[in-house]
Amino acid sequence: MDTNLVKLIPYTKPYKSHIFWNVTYNILYALFSTVSMITMFPLLEVLFKKTDSIIILPKPVYTGIANSVSYGKELLFYQISILNKEHGPQYSLLLAVFLVIVTFLFKNLFNYLASYHIMHLKNGVLRDLRKTMYDKIISLPISYYSEKRKGDVMARMLGDVGEVQNSFFSILELIVKEPLTIVFAIIAMFNISIKLTLFVFIFIPISGYIISRIGKNLKSKSVRAQEESGYLISIVEESLSGLKVVKSYNAEPTFKNKFYGSVNNLLKLSNSIGNKNNLASPMSEFMGIVTIAVLLWYGGNLVLVDKTLEGSLFLVYMLLAYNILTPAKSISKASYAVKNGLAAAQRVFEVLETENTITNKENALDKNTFEDKIEIKNINFRYEEENVLKNFSITVPKGKTIALVGQSGSGKSTIANLLTRFYDVNEGTINIDGIDIKDMKLESLRGLMGLVTQDSILFNDTIKNNILLGKENATDDEVIEALKIANAYEFVMNLPNGIETNIGDAGNKLSGGQKQRLSIARAVLKNPPIMILDEATSALDTESEKFVQIALENMMQNRTSIVIAHRLSTIQKADNIIVMKKGEIVEQGTHTELLAINGTYSNLVTMQSFE
Repeated sequence: MDTNLVKLIPYTKPYKSHIFWNVTYNILYALFSTVSMITMFPLLEVLFKKTDSIIILPKPVYTGIANSVSYGKELLFYQISILNKEHGPQYSLLLAVFLVIVTFLFKNLFNYLASYHIMHLKNGVLRDLRKTMYDKIISLPISYYSEKRKGDVMARMLGDVGEVQNSFFSILELIVKEPLTIVFAIIAMFNISIKLTLFVFIFIPISGYIISRIGKNLKSKSVRAQEESGYLISIVEESLSGLKVVKSYNAEPTFKNKFYGSVNNLLKLSNSIGNKNNLASPMSEFMGIVTIAVLLWYGGNLVLVDKTLEGSLFLVYMLLAYNILTPAKSISKASYAVKNGLAAAQRVFEVLETENTITNKENALDKNTFEDKIEIKNINFRYEEENVLKNFSITVPKGKTIALVGQSGSGKSTIANLLTRFYDVNEGTINIDGIDIKDMKLESLRGLMGLVTQDSILFNDTIKNNILLGKENATDDEVIEALKIANAYEFVMNLPNGIETNIGDAGNKLSGGQKQRLSIARAVLKNPPIMILDEATSALDTESEKFVQIALENMMQNRTSIVIAHRLSTIQKADNIIVMKKGEIVEQGTHTELLAINGTYSNLVTMQSFE
């Protein structure tokens, strides 16, 4: 059994009753598919007027389950013989027609009930898979997405999970409904003529072999098609998120060429897969018709020449033989669908089985207060080969403001990533109040911190809902107070709907400075004991910066702050300024002390090239 199939089994457990009833109704459907064909026999008998010569038969006696089939048949013909003798053939014909209608009614009723339960199973598993997938992609560390295309992850979340739903549960039809329909039909066919049925068995393996050869390599092509689909979504996502750059650099042709190339690759793969899928059904039907044609010739001889088979029975036999064709076609189509589903499931489980390296330890501490200091001790960190931070150590006492400055690439923003555990240190430790942050629950660690990044990340929602991320149950008054502190209240009140104004995708209805002030308001509302400002004022114009700087200073009073600085004005009042170069501390002290040294910091001030 395919490992991906085994991995899906736990997702079906909440829907065990639906599986049970689906299988039960599929068995009944398969049984009545055959019974509905068999009931054609008495109808044909009446039509061919063989019952004219039938005398009233003795009433059959039921002797147990072993003779139930023959008992039912004898009872039916007993009733037909009575009707035929007493009321004429039209009444026996009516009974035969009624039987056909009832059996076909039950067959289709059971088919509907089976479909009803498989629908609940498929939709339920789809929902659960999507929930699990979303939980996983939102819990994976930031580092995972620096290597992966977001579009590919989206394709797996939406497209591949949907493909699993559409294709995978064909397996229940593949192992229950269609095979049993064939089995019951073959049992009935054996009862009518062993010779003819053995003849059929010569052709079934030949058909199966030909159909399986057509489907060779289907799974690998499906994987490639789904990967290409992920790349395609990625191009669209990148084009839209970087549309200003694409247009300003007249790069539309470049992106169009990338997109067209991907679309053409997807077209070739989809056509190849589609050709094989489309060939399965007509090929299986053609092989079935060849079998039926041979049966007509061979069975016709048994009826007309050998006279060892009744004509009406032979017609019923042919109906049963034709009844095998539909499930045979369905099996070949379902087997192809399952291959597509297996390919999709493989891509889904690749994400679900990705190890999350940043998780809560067992018995992790729930720490909700900050009492003393943050200690960063001898840490080394590397994104790839070379260390970004080398034996880096600082202490941040409670209530103090520590600034990190240095040229781009000196490792300043990495400190923010490590404090919030977006990444984990390679060597060394980061402690809060003497507790290693790896021993704390992620939720409580991040609850202690407010982060304002250089890129103001906002969501396509109202201003109010964006700010409420900091404190979900805050009142409107608290939201407005946070906006005032962040110097955002005035421009928000001038918007058409105030705090209820929708700010568009990524907040693109606002200016850069306005977006950043909303990000600061969000951090203000959260009111955490530790504030991390990663170049928080870099997007502000000079006038706004002055107001926000005052607001930030007010906010940072009696609060521990780590400021990653871009401009001199941001850090002049810091208790300790740490000057970094290539992941190491080259100078530290207050603004005045560092200017007196006349070293790296003094040069940075002169050049105004704070990062």
